[in-house]
Amino acid sequence: MPGGAVVFTGTADTSRVEAPVTVKAYLMCAFAAFGGIFFGYDTGWMSGVLAMPYFIRQYTGLDYPDPNDADAKAAFVISARDQSLTTSILSAGTFFGAIIAGDVADFIGRRWTIITGCGIFSIGCILEVASTGLAVMVVGRFIAGCGVGFISAIIILYMSEIAPKKVRGALVSGYQFCITIGIVLANCVVYATQNRKDTGSYRIPIAVQFLWAIILSVGLFFLPESPRYFVKKGQLEKAANALAHVRGQPIDSEFIQEELAEIIANHEYEMSVIPQTSYMGGWTNCFSGSLTNGASNIRRTLLGILMQAMQQLTGINFIFYFGNVFFKSLGTIKNPFLISLTTSLVNMGCTPVSFYIIEKLGRRTILIWGAAFMVGFQFIVGIVGVTAGRLEKHDNPAVSAMIAFICFFIGTFAVTWGPAAWVVVGEIFPLPIRSRGVGLSTASNWFWNCIISVITPYLVGTAKHDANLGAKIFFMWGSLCIISFVFALFLVPETKGLTLEQVDRMLEETTPWTSAAWVPHDTFAHEMGLTEKGIDVAPVENVEQSTNEKSAV
Repeated sequence: MPGGAVVFTGTADTSRVEAPVTVKAYLMCAFAAFGGIFFGYDTGWMSGVLAMPYFIRQYTGLDYPDPNDADAKAAFVISARDQSLTTSILSAGTFFGAIIAGDVADFIGRRWTIITGCGIFSIGCILEVASTGLAVMVVGRFIAGCGVGFISAIIILYMSEIAPKKVRGALVSGYQFCITIGIVLANCVVYATQNRKDTGSYRIPIAVQFLWAIILSVGLFFLPESPRYFVKKGQLEKAANALAHVRGQPIDSEFIQEELAEIIANHEYEMSVIPQTSYMGGWTNCFSGSLTNGASNIRRTLLGILMQAMQQLTGINFIFYFGNVFFKSLGTIKNPFLISLTTSLVNMGCTPVSFYIIEKLGRRTILIWGAAFMVGFQFIVGIVGVTAGRLEKHDNPAVSAMIAFICFFIGTFAVTWGPAAWVVVGEIFPLPIRSRGVGLSTASNWFWNCIISVITPYLVGTAKHDANLGAKIFFMWGSLCIISFVFALFLVPETKGLTLEQVDRMLEETTPWTSAAWVPHDTFAHEMGLTEKGIDVAPVENVEQSTNEKSAV
């Protein structure tokens, strides 16, 4: 209805059929998930670069060791301090970027925030490529991290808001799949350049990242903005057009009318409960309510923050950040770069399984079982490592068994906690605090990522004052997976098959134990009279004004 308002009419139907999922919807979400390549690729190249002979020589000033001198070869490494700083500083930048991104996304939109993140990332990448010493590399990684924070937080928000409910879990899981693709691509590039005796050995893997920034930022110019962002801004006509675009339906179709009416009604309800009065008031709203109320904002915020913390504390990024260093420390592995490439291929190959089971079995179920299996696999690695794995012989089968169970652990993570943690975070927040809630949750991911990056080199390092845990570190990761299991069992609700607005209602009426059995029985639009009276969706300054402009049709 160009040139005029969009009028919504009809009656409430709590069992209504959602708009058919179009190829366009799949392609838009698949492209948005491409942002995961930033996260994955950076995780992959840093592990390899830290073990490159030329990089070690360039950044430490040490001469290449005599191949026959075992002591010289053992000393020819980046120090634990420099490994810790170089790896963790990106996560520190990403932590701040993720927090800032929530407000930016509410101000300029989800799409433009991601594009801005690509620009910030590119500036940091330029400094990384130009670096010949630690100082410039660290500054570049911090700036690049801020860009990754923008991208990683808002990609999840954007995908959750535009994906159809029937396949939202599978599509958002595509973000985790792109992370695994990024890790594999990084390992392939590092594997190809590892033995170069010039700066191209590390500059080529770093420079490849420009390609991901260009592809994502250019592509986003052609994607629509989130309709829920327009509802939050009170631009209801734009919201209707955006929703029709992402659903592939005419703007006056019943599907678009009912879904948009529900989004508007849910937002108005939430705004009546948690009004956004000021900048700091908006942030405090993320922590409002009661800890005993499953639907209160503080429960949701803590759930999101702890969900991402638990994902990092599984120890997955120990393998991808320090895998080369760890495998090299086992002593019996000829080519640790090849083992790292193998683990990254396992990660990528297993992740697509989650596209099916996350919708078939549900988020809560796979998180519980995933944590349980990871506990077992990690303890097996630790037990083998401190017994038969300590034997000093080149064909030690125990080391092969350790690598096999590390791959089992990675595969389990790839189909459960890897994607499901991101999916749940994108679904649990109401619209008024969604961008900040997702930002805080993503910041938690990067905070713990940073902590792990800081402490791990000292835990597995072999220098005088390092802990030199070796395989014993898997007892620590396994114990932390027990905490993840308890967390999922007692605190994580089931959200599969529901719209974001239905998730909001489900959290009000259930506990994590009963959430899987909940079915929609009413809509916000019905309760507030939008579907019975009709709603005139004309351009207004804010959603509250639209409430006053409702008129019977």
